[in-house]
Amino acid sequence: MNTRTALGRRRLTALIGVGLLAAAITGSVVLIGQQSLASASVPPSVPPSSITEADGLIRDEGAVSVFDETPAVTNLDSDLLAAVRAAATAAEDDGVRVHVNSGWRSADYQQVLRQEAIAEYGSEQEAARWVATPENSEHVSGEAVDLGPVAAQDWLSRHGSDFGLCQIYENERWHFELRPAAVANGCPLMYADPTADPRTQR
Repeated sequence: MNTRTALGRRRLTALIGVGLLAAAITGSVVLIGQQSLASASVPPSVPPSSITEADGLIRDEGAVSVFDETPAVTNLDSDLLAAVRAAATAAEDDGVRVHVNSGWRSADYQQVLRQEAIAEYGSEQEAARWVATPENSEHVSGEAVDLGPVAAQDWLSRHGSDFGLCQIYENERWHFELRPAAVANGCPLMYADPTADPRTQR
């Protein structure tokens, strides 16, 4: 083998080595980028123990009146709260007491509920039928309230539209939102569940 051939082979080997090194580095960068994107799409976990009444937590379901001064109630949209209180007063005249099971929630509280739903139902897809993400929840914006007991839900299903209060989801008879046009036109058709609501796709 002459000197020129040996030199050529060394250059070729060096070029191949550089190419392989570049490919390895590029692959690592792509992999790191993919991992970053994947982790960025998963919201951070929130410890349930960190959630308090200041986040909208109601510890004793059935014990909170629509007239109570607790963040779950007072942080609701003012028009929604006024409608709920007016409806509750009318229901009381019919012997039906309305209480708040859940109202306004902080984003952290909503995330905890989402985490718990995923654990309970086994997947993000099934959990989404019951609990919205913090970004899409009408509870976080203060524009939704869960009311009870069943007698109150029945009363509101018949009379809620008189106050602009409507059930939104067929699978959540307790979930009410304000629809002012319902006073004149009745409530709109319900979505089967939150996954059919365009707002959850924002």
